[in-house]
Amino acid sequence: MAITSYRELTVWQRSIELVIEVYNLTDQFPKEEIFGLTSQMRRAAVSISSNIAEGRTRGYRKEFRQFLLSAFASGAELETQIIISRKLPKTSRFDYKKVDGLLSEIMRMLNVLINKL
Repeated sequence: MAITSYRELTVWQRSIELVIEVYNLTDQFPKEEIFGLTSQMRRAAVSISSNIAEGRTRGYRKEFRQFLLSAFASGAELETQIIISRKLPKTSRFDYKKVDGLLSEIMRMLNVLINKL
């Protein structure tokens, strides 16, 4: 059966879970990070699912692939921000396991989709 909506894509569903986990994680960050890492990480996470959805609704494989590449880039951005937050004294003690696992899974899925298109 053909996929008719981005909502049916497992990678999109998992990316929504990632957004929720990033929000849960960054809720614990110090208030002085609200306009720094917290904002950056949230925007990068939201960008992943948004690019998947927008690209899928465009209707053309080439455009979908381009949006998947943007989603992948946002994933790399989020990964970098997680690395930074792990190294900062005020955010190093938090549990990053869920976010790491989801992000890793999503990046693999995006890579497969990109290569298939």
